[in-house]
Amino acid sequence: MKLYNDGMNPHDFVRETTRAAAALFAFGAANALYAAAVPTVPDTMQQRVAACASCHGAHGEGLPGDVKIPRLAGKPAAYLLQQLQSFQDGRRHHAPMEYVVRQLSPAYLQQIADYFSAQQVPFHPQPVPATSADALRRGEQLVHHGDPARGIPSCESCHGSTLTGVQPLMPGLTGLSYAYIQAQLDAWRTHQRSSDGPGCMTVVANRMTVGDVTAVSAWLASQPPPANPHPLPASAQTEPLPGWCVVGNEEARR
Repeated sequence: MKLYNDGMNPHDFVRETTRAAAALFAFGAANALYAAAVPTVPDTMQQRVAACASCHGAHGEGLPGDVKIPRLAGKPAAYLLQQLQSFQDGRRHHAPMEYVVRQLSPAYLQQIADYFSAQQVPFHPQPVPATSADALRRGEQLVHHGDPARGIPSCESCHGSTLTGVQPLMPGLTGLSYAYIQAQLDAWRTHQRSSDGPGCMTVVANRMTVGDVTAVSAWLASQPPPANPHPLPASAQTEPLPGWCVVGNEEARR
């Protein structure tokens, strides 16, 4: 059986065959070199949250100087999961976050929430702009006692007496920057942020004045780190919710 065309010179056949073999060898060698050059990415939780860590820190501690990026470490896992889902479904808006979580599965989001909830790292001191003593007193009043005359409950009534949050869904307010707290209150007021359920924060934020927002943000950001940063158990929250913050009580919110 001939391995070359009738019109092909045997020497040409050898030359062409050698050239083809050399090309195939070079192609195979190039693929091998490429495969060797591409590093193997470890499938660890640290690698899975690398995109999160670039802004929030490796352990969710937040990065000094990024005053609008919140601390995630130690927050209730159910709350963190809820926020990730909110970025996915459009209830909360921040372009980088929406991009990062767009294609992630529910199981992946749960893993991220569990990881950051379990982290325990020191708090960073937060910068606070110059604020008058009167404004700080107003902020402290709203945080601890609210303003009953205007239907504003205290921050403590939902976020806990230590302001470190309450399981399973209430986040802590300690360790957050002035800029972040102010931005979130403004987002609630302008409906750029929303949540499932009765929308308590939308009601609260819209009953606050611009001065109230500044006062609360400044007072919270100026507080020292708590001795115990863990969220309180649900059983520690004994103060009843306002009527307009109860699921199904639509009339009370008007």
